[in-house]
Amino acid sequence: MPEFLTLLPPDSAREKLLSQLTPLGLTSVIETESALGRVSAEDVLAPHPLPAFPRTTVDGFAVRSRDTYGVSESLPGYLKLIGEVPMGDTPDFEVGPGQCAIIHTGGMLPAGADAALMLEYTQTLGDEIEIMKSVADGENLIRIGEDVAEGQLVIPRGTRLRPAEIGGLMALGITKLRVANKVRVGILSSGDEVIPAGETPRPGQVRDINAHTLGTLVTQSGGEPLQYGIIRDDFAALQAAAARALGECDLVLITAGSSASTRDMTADVINTLGKPGVLVHGINTRPGKPTILGLCDGKPLIGLPGNPVSALVNGYMMVVPLIEKLLGQLPRQRPSIRATLTVNLPSMAGREDWWPVKLRAEGDSQGSLLAEPIFGKSNLIFSLAAADGLLKIPPHATGLSAGTVVEVLLI
Repeated sequence: MPEFLTLLPPDSAREKLLSQLTPLGLTSVIETESALGRVSAEDVLAPHPLPAFPRTTVDGFAVRSRDTYGVSESLPGYLKLIGEVPMGDTPDFEVGPGQCAIIHTGGMLPAGADAALMLEYTQTLGDEIEIMKSVADGENLIRIGEDVAEGQLVIPRGTRLRPAEIGGLMALGITKLRVANKVRVGILSSGDEVIPAGETPRPGQVRDINAHTLGTLVTQSGGEPLQYGIIRDDFAALQAAAARALGECDLVLITAGSSASTRDMTADVINTLGKPGVLVHGINTRPGKPTILGLCDGKPLIGLPGNPVSALVNGYMMVVPLIEKLLGQLPRQRPSIRATLTVNLPSMAGREDWWPVKLRAEGDSQGSLLAEPIFGKSNLIFSLAAADGLLKIPPHATGLSAGTVVEVLLI
């Protein structure tokens, strides 16, 4: 059996490839309402302050705060009601000394007023309002530009756009913006035993899982998956399919054919498709040891294990950061949560292990979570489907003890 080259730690292997890549730099202008999950390709500055006028956050009365000083339930004050602030329009009156006006949440504060008093602390007495609480200058208001100031950077280039960013852009009237084009990711499955998911397998055959798990992971990460089908275990066939995908895509994934066996062709194929070829053949982790990282004339090509759990876990670890780098996305912290391990977990010193875990609340305690490892053979896809996240055992450890507080990468 061919030997793996020197195994690298996952972080070192990933950085070895990422350090040789630059963002693709291809952009398009699209409708903001369609930009969820896309990456901004330019800095976005606020064209005007937000809000553009002082507005109230409560239902009640627009007042001059100085007219309420010293007021309480036992010593109420009285203000003359002079009108009602129209919603969606500018008030045509000014609040003077000893006066107030009805105002609704989101209404524009009339001139002269500097605070809003909640309805709950008042009583209406004809054309007078009895007030039973004092308010400070600016209380229950949002001032001009309190959210963002005119010219402020609101969306830096490289931001992955979430619902909040979409809403903020719409609030500023920015209905179009420039985003990075999606990364085109070619996906090839290899193996004589692999058949399309829609077919009924004969004994010895398995349905293609990896094309679909990796395809959806690519979509979720901001890429566009392009499926190149199932390639038989033949060097020339795999080479031709990979060359075609490499010519049409920005990144290519090949599953299977990357283990140390007589059928290992992926590394040899990569070395024929461009320079420098294979950068990493094998990473020091479980699952996913036989992962291959290559670079062919500036385009990355990754060989992933055929094992569906290994392929998907290393998709999270290797493929997602690659797509983000090619998009020009700003570095971001992976969503994770701390939990208490429920059982002892063994590991081999010198190797990074990733375990699927399920999270559950710890009894009646508030906010505490337990991490329950999901045990099973490493190629069982539903062990990963049942997981809430992945727990890392670092390479310097020989395992983790029950009761250890661990960090779980949410998936």
